[in-house]
Amino acid sequence: MKKFIVSLVLISSLLQARADEGMWLPMLLGQQVYNDMVKRGLKLTKEQLFSVNKSSLKDAILIFGGGCTGEIVSDKGLIFTNHHCGYDAIATASSVEHNYLKDGFYAYNMGQEIKSKLTVQFLDKIVDVTKEIEDAVKGLSWADRTKKMPDVYKTITDKVLDKENGRAGRVYSMFKGNQYLMYVYQTFRDVRLVGTPPESVGKFGGDTDNWEWPRHTGDFSIFRVYGNKDGKPADFSADNVPLKPKHFLPVSIKGIKDGDYAMIYGYPGGTNRYETSYGIKLKNEIENPSLVGLRDMRLKYMHEQMIKDPAVKLKLASNYAGVANYWKFFDGETKQLTKFKTYEQKQAYENGFAKWAIGKTEYANILSDYAANYAAWTPYSKQRQYLNEGIFGSPITAFAAQLQGIEAALTKVGTTDADLKKAVAGAEAGRKAYLEAADRASDEKIVAAAAMMYYNDVDKNQHPVGFFDKIKAEFGDLKDEATFKKWAKNLFDKTLILDDNKWAAFIAKPDANILQADPAFDYGASFAKNYTTKYAPLFTTFTTKNNELGRAYLKGILEKDPVAAAKMYPDANFSMRVSFGNVKSYAPRDAVKYDFVTTSKGLLEKYVANDYEFDLPAKQIELLKKKDFGQYIDKSRNDLIVGFITTNDITGGNSGSPVIDANGNLIGLAFDGNYEALSHKIAFDKDLNRTICVDVRYVLWCVDKLGGAKNIINELKLVK
Repeated sequence: MKKFIVSLVLISSLLQARADEGMWLPMLLGQQVYNDMVKRGLKLTKEQLFSVNKSSLKDAILIFGGGCTGEIVSDKGLIFTNHHCGYDAIATASSVEHNYLKDGFYAYNMGQEIKSKLTVQFLDKIVDVTKEIEDAVKGLSWADRTKKMPDVYKTITDKVLDKENGRAGRVYSMFKGNQYLMYVYQTFRDVRLVGTPPESVGKFGGDTDNWEWPRHTGDFSIFRVYGNKDGKPADFSADNVPLKPKHFLPVSIKGIKDGDYAMIYGYPGGTNRYETSYGIKLKNEIENPSLVGLRDMRLKYMHEQMIKDPAVKLKLASNYAGVANYWKFFDGETKQLTKFKTYEQKQAYENGFAKWAIGKTEYANILSDYAANYAAWTPYSKQRQYLNEGIFGSPITAFAAQLQGIEAALTKVGTTDADLKKAVAGAEAGRKAYLEAADRASDEKIVAAAAMMYYNDVDKNQHPVGFFDKIKAEFGDLKDEATFKKWAKNLFDKTLILDDNKWAAFIAKPDANILQADPAFDYGASFAKNYTTKYAPLFTTFTTKNNELGRAYLKGILEKDPVAAAKMYPDANFSMRVSFGNVKSYAPRDAVKYDFVTTSKGLLEKYVANDYEFDLPAKQIELLKKKDFGQYIDKSRNDLIVGFITTNDITGGNSGSPVIDANGNLIGLAFDGNYEALSHKIAFDKDLNRTICVDVRYVLWCVDKLGGAKNIINELKLVK
């Protein structure tokens, strides 16, 4: 452990970003970075931020579900996170009769809290495993190294595996494979829903306001983590008790000012700040436009059905939200990368690197190898996007393709009865889940549109052989939209997947000929096999080579210029990070300046009765018009603050992250970024980047005044 601290602190003390850029490893801040935090206003010691042996801020931060952050806010295991992070659990708990998604929900005692399938993970410790990994793969080619790495990881993590106590290790690659850290987590399996505002509050503004400021969204939900009587992880049980945390965050209702210190802890999912110009070109010209166009189509057809029927909305809500979120993101990302000439900036840096690398055997060919690698893969990139975001963006197609497991069991020599039984059982479970979430009306339109878009936009030499010829022969001209609609209707009418009797007969006596003749299976399997047999190996070669080049390139950058290295830090990879900055207004364009907060006044101005995105509960309108803000009022404005913005550096995975003041108190929850800086996964904009946060006072007002759940308020440690 001591060696780990020495080796990486030296790097971390060098890798300092510009302005507020940087998602720092909190255990490796380095004195220089910590000093910068203090200069910005921090009042806490380094040990209060992160300590191995004592409770610290890091102990209040958790991985929520599979891809968000949450924070402990009471000594009884109460969790705050975003509404969109708890969305699936809320929708799952809801029914048409008890529609918690629509109407909201608060447990007024612990007995009313609702069981979920969620888990939360607390960081226990970190171990440097770089030497162990490098020794295990020493002398291997990159391809062999890549193949062996999962086994090496498993050997390392097996040493800390403790199933009884829910502990397991996870190895993270830092600096593109130049460092390796193992994080040991403790996972708790009994997580219960405590409270959520109505969706009209938690998702106020919908897709229109997504990634936008000013914002008036109450993006929060509340859960509680339980353990057994000994405080250990346990499955759901009435005998379980609320977890006694090592640390929890006090909640400040003092308010904020422009310029106040702000710190965000969490688990940012991924950045690629050291991407090359080749990657940006591919992203801007092919990947992002393809993704945006295909998601736009899917959202259109889902939305048409969701606004017609509350039951359909519940079915599609979680999927729709996930598709919509990054549809707008990738559209904005391309626009910002283009606007700020990121491609040209990368090229200029690479030209300088190439001159430096002349005569250096290890680095001389890196950029030419990058160019060759991208040239080999680029012709197939669009097809992969159209497959993932279009063809398999359809639920029925995605499920139908999974039935290849049964086909393989039926046609492969040497398959046992046990193998076939297992494949059939998996298909049964998959079909049940599919039917629970499926909506034929929207999916049928998605199937037709995705197939036609693929036919028109993807190089015809890459199409599944003969597939579109069959559509033409039976349903008509492939230039006619009506042809694809007729074909899609026939697929849904005749597939055994949607016919209980046909399915039961097939499951009772599986037959490869029957399966292969099924129109849904024929569609899904044709495209899946076309990709896996011809193009997946090319993509594997491309990504493997890119990873090899990325490691060498970053190593070279560190060697080339220690001054430039002072602006570096490891890319986000869903390991715990901390960023620091300030609450701050900004001016995105000429004659426009955005305030650092939004208020209930703006909320009422946006409100449109019965609107899909801008409606609000009648009780909320009444309370706001009366200015019944209680102790949550911002006295400087005589209003209720809804949201605020900071200069912090975050990305996906930080959803639900606590925004913490200089003294370690919770002041808000991070939930979004601003449209003007959506290039942030690739390039941080020091002037325009803002993190959008829901003010904790608005959260508490919704819980207290709107929800009447004073029991939750009483559980918190309020700082006034």
